[in-house]
Amino acid sequence: MSKNEFTCDCNIIHEDIVRDTLSKMPSEDSFNKLAEFFKILGDTTRTRILFALDQNEMCVCDIANVLGMTKSSISHQLGILRRSGIVKCRKEGKEVYYMLDDDHVKELFEVGIEHIEHKI
Repeated sequence: MSKNEFTCDCNIIHEDIVRDTLSKMPSEDSFNKLAEFFKILGDTTRTRILFALDQNEMCVCDIANVLGMTKSSISHQLGILRRSGIVKCRKEGKEVYYMLDDDHVKELFEVGIEHIEHKI
């Protein structure tokens, strides 16, 4: 039986590294919010909506047409994304246009796409 090359066999604790890491550790609340954020992004329909909104500001009808889905199902997913602070909307007359909430969301999404496409 061979040893797993990815298993650490040492019993040394690098106290300076541990202390440095602990000093930078976000709160438990921050980790919970981050996990929830990624959980929301873990749905294929929502990621497809985010891709569409990364390309253009769009209304529900346009998104439904791009994704080949009903306006009702798109509206439901947009509600989840909006309540989570991932997308925002603006009203123009009777139309409501959706967009990514801010540059952080846009950058995170684009970096994720770039990472996936680079690995394939």
